[in-house]
Amino acid sequence: MSLFNQIPQLSKDTLRAGKKAIDASFKDFSREYGDLIELIFEPVKWLLIKSENFLTDTSWIIILVLIASIAWLGSKSIKIVIGSVLTLLLIGYLGMWENTMKTISMTFVAAILAISIGIPIGILMARSNIALRIASPILDVMQTMPSFVYLIPVVMLLGIGKVPGLLAVIIYAIPPIIRLTNLGIRLVNNNVMEAGHAYGASYAQRLTKIQIPLALPTIMAGINQTIMLALSMVVIASMIGVQGLGQPVLQAIQNQFFTLGMMNGFAIVGIAIIFDRVTQAYGKRMQKYQETVDEQ
Repeated sequence: MSLFNQIPQLSKDTLRAGKKAIDASFKDFSREYGDLIELIFEPVKWLLIKSENFLTDTSWIIILVLIASIAWLGSKSIKIVIGSVLTLLLIGYLGMWENTMKTISMTFVAAILAISIGIPIGILMARSNIALRIASPILDVMQTMPSFVYLIPVVMLLGIGKVPGLLAVIIYAIPPIIRLTNLGIRLVNNNVMEAGHAYGASYAQRLTKIQIPLALPTIMAGINQTIMLALSMVVIASMIGVQGLGQPVLQAIQNQFFTLGMMNGFAIVGIAIIFDRVTQAYGKRMQKYQETVDEQ
């Protein structure tokens, strides 16, 4: 007889009643405070709409020049700039420009918010072992949980739309920047920190002038991973109404449109490569600069 069949019926009934109680409590909470939560996230919605309108309404030439400029400032590599421009031109030629801009907008806003929230948490974890012990198991769960699961609570609280999708993307993408910020700051040489303290630098000065600059290559690796995860989650978030390249992919899966799915999939890969190459190149430049400073 199976072990599970030996569980007393009373225990099964208790478990079933507990599940129903939790579900009912969550539904009551979402009905009571759903509108308030939605109101709190109005600024995020405004930012997302403004970003999307800018990318979709602005002339493609201006957007192309802007992205090429960012690629150059980040990488200082003409190869990466040319590759980025050619990729975007091919995407536009294949008729996927508007969806691509919507995907870039969602990824950009989600990454900015995740980085803005994640770096302070990472600094707190590096500063406090108690915070580290509390946050580490939470981050472990977040990084091992299936991506589809993130859609459940946000949809139940806020329904279907851009903001729920954005929140799911942020939650999914935030662990790397938290972990690598914590790691980068903890790896800073204690002798350097003691020297700063000996010269009378306050903790805030040591943090901003010593720890963060020295940890920047590691933090940039976290930013790179956060952007990649945000981009991958944007596709999954199309299931709850997030517009962009994910919706044609979802449509292709549902209707067996092979070419539609492959073309939009390659567009997503192209964007991911652009983000990855630019952020990696910038991180390597920071690493070389730091090594030069250490040698001096």
